[in-house]
Amino acid sequence: MDLHILEHRVRVLSLARRGLWLYTHPLLKLLFLPQRCRCKFFSLTETPEDYTIMLDEEGFKELPPSEFMQVADSTWLVLSVVSNGRAPSGSQATGVTKIARSVIAPLAEHHVSVLMLSTYQTDFILVRERDLPVVIHTLAGEFDIYKEESGECVPVTCDDISNGFLKPKPSASPTLHPVQSPQTRFCILTVAPDTLPAIATMLIDVLFYSHSPPREPGATSQDLDSITFFAFSLIEGYISIVMDAETQKRFPSDLLLTSSTGELWRMVRIGGQPLGFDECGIVAQIAEPLAAADISAYYISTFNFDHASPRRASLRSSSCCSSARTVADSGCCPRTGWPRTVARWGPLLPTPPFIIFQFRGSCSVGQSRVQRHSLSAGDMGNGGFRNPVA
Repeated sequence: MDLHILEHRVRVLSLARRGLWLYTHPLLKLLFLPQRCRCKFFSLTETPEDYTIMLDEEGFKELPPSEFMQVADSTWLVLSVVSNGRAPSGSQATGVTKIARSVIAPLAEHHVSVLMLSTYQTDFILVRERDLPVVIHTLAGEFDIYKEESGECVPVTCDDISNGFLKPKPSASPTLHPVQSPQTRFCILTVAPDTLPAIATMLIDVLFYSHSPPREPGATSQDLDSITFFAFSLIEGYISIVMDAETQKRFPSDLLLTSSTGELWRMVRIGGQPLGFDECGIVAQIAEPLAAADISAYYISTFNFDHASPRRASLRSSSCCSSARTVADSGCCPRTGWPRTVARWGPLLPTPPFIIFQFRGSCSVGQSRVQRHSLSAGDMGNGGFRNPVA
């Protein structure tokens, strides 16, 4: 496999919901007229608290500074895994679990914080620009690494960045953070670029006018039986949309392209309070056991929280997987070697109870504990799962 460092230099920011009126015009330009601003990487995600925007420097120029906008101080580079010399371009990817062992886990071991953006077409890994030397040194043994420059792919070796390599600092102690599992069902889909004008009016309504009230700080998991979440990405001409099943009904069905099975996804929202960008390892701790169990999942980082979406059918099938093992008496996970306070797996049985993982993540992906919750078949419903009890 090849690892491509894309040309985009991405900024990550949060827009307060009460200040959306100030940014409506530039956001419409980024959504529907990217050629006017030469923006090639744009992602907008609405959550109950705010709007998270990831966009390249050309797009960032379109957004005026204001009290409503909070910008992460780092510039982020975009990594993409390419198989057989070709990046996925139109088929639905199987989610972040595809790259868990080869990319995410090694970066976590070297204390590199990442942001994840799963789209309908592929998965993007965002790393701080200043962490690039560590990234290349970490992954050079597994991948042929290329850096895009002026549209050309130039090979990158460790020697090219040796002067910038710094030994990573020791990681902080693991921290436990809450997780909520709203009942809302989501679909992940795309539309052909030439049909985007046909749904423009509906997109504008959903993004700018169909607002739920902001979530109050300190709201509990019971307040998240349903959740406002809408993600739109326009990256190098490819469109990806994540919306709940009820919102999907408002769009013309013949213009929305999704998997042939029409599968729905359940979201796990990670983090009780807004978290920073400096921790590392959470995506690895989530994605690795899912990958071992052959469970597909999508993962979208936002400014304050992380959102993982396992396929609904996979949640039920996970009860039959034997890849997860009981924690050894020594206190370490036999598969990862992590201390028991970091990763804790229960035996997955062919009959109920089913296993649901509790994990912590943020817009950065940090170390955490992973705990298990056993739910009955009635709790699972149609392959979904309810809010875990702390």
